[in-house]
Amino acid sequence: MAGRRLAEWGDVDVTGTAQHEAWQQKALPPVERLRPDLWSIPVPMDGPLRYVSVYALALDGGGLGLIDTGWQSDASWAALTSGLASIGGAVEDVRGVLVTHLHFDHLGLAERVRQASGAWMAMHPADAAIVGSAPMRDPARFIESEVDFLVSLGADPDEAAADVGPVESVAAFTRMAVPDRLLEHGELADLPGWSLRAVHTPGHTPGHLCFAEERTGLFFSGDHVLPRISPNISTTPTGSPDPLKDYLDSLAAVRDLDPAEVLPAHEWRFRGLDDRVDQLAAHHEQRLAELLAAVRAHPGSTPWQLAAHLTWARPWDQYERRMRIFAVTETDAHVRLLASRGLVISSGGPVPTWTLAVR
Repeated sequence: MAGRRLAEWGDVDVTGTAQHEAWQQKALPPVERLRPDLWSIPVPMDGPLRYVSVYALALDGGGLGLIDTGWQSDASWAALTSGLASIGGAVEDVRGVLVTHLHFDHLGLAERVRQASGAWMAMHPADAAIVGSAPMRDPARFIESEVDFLVSLGADPDEAAADVGPVESVAAFTRMAVPDRLLEHGELADLPGWSLRAVHTPGHTPGHLCFAEERTGLFFSGDHVLPRISPNISTTPTGSPDPLKDYLDSLAAVRDLDPAEVLPAHEWRFRGLDDRVDQLAAHHEQRLAELLAAVRAHPGSTPWQLAAHLTWARPWDQYERRMRIFAVTETDAHVRLLASRGLVISSGGPVPTWTLAVR
């Protein structure tokens, strides 16, 4: 399989060259046949990542399996259905859906696929529990929980409410599909003709799953390992107390799998999983060092305050709403890992502040 190495990426080779070229042109890549029985279908989504790669797998005995489904919108549905038609299939042919994690761009269309096809849908129990929890099924409770959480990180209540937005803005998130099957780490997915073993990689979400295909050596990495960006690792009201530690441990767990090719949910396919894992781990160590310096310079600060002292893709005063929420909760995830390493200590109380630990 041909690939292209980018000098700044070390030993990471771009194998999804059509995807990479489309990314550079800010266009949607084509539907691609990756193997005689495997296709990637780009499904557009809101936000800077532009699309999700939904993987369609031909099954022994007929029908299709899907890995992820895409963002819930009419445009995304049209892209998914037309993509399936282009490979000679239809939504009605789907027999099972593997969802890497609970985020809207992966789980969003699952219920629509299930209603159209009768397919089963599987996730890891940790994410399934969150999707089915009372706050996630009630928009008003969802809003209240998120606002309270941001206030606990140092946000002004009015600012937190403005960033979270009205009930209508989250209603679709609270209607996402609850899975009818669960997949634990190490279990094989029920997709005839394939040997897809679930690899639990918590961090991006508590129940994030990758899938290692033992027949072909392919590694479906979801959002766990992406070729260009580091996935957002944030604290949440219902998530892990130390998600960045979880993420770094999960990176280490997959580093030496040596797959034939990595098939991520965004951007483009690549080879060189070990080198990319090392890059991601190094990125977070640099980020931790920057945050430690911010705590040193601004002792007694909350995560909401500390986020303003870090380097972001644009000036901090341009951050608001979901962008600011992601930045603050990512900062909180990093400060919690500093705390678990004994480098910072919390003041305690309903809105903790952080200072350097006495060593």
